[in-house]
Amino acid sequence: MAQPKKKTSKSRRNMRRSHDHVETPNILFCDCGEPIIAHRACSSCGTYKGRQVITSEDA
Repeated sequence: MAQPKKKTSKSRRNMRRSHDHVETPNILFCDCGEPIIAHRACSSCGTYKGRQVITSEDA
């Protein structure tokens, strides 16, 4: 198996890992007023990006 020719420095290693740390999710407010996580359908009214994607009996 191939081996690296140089040691990866702590700085370069940490820069690569900088996107792995996830902080609190981005909270938005739906048109109905409920807080939702970004890029998810609203669980109370069933809309996503202004469109109805979940019917009311499913939600």
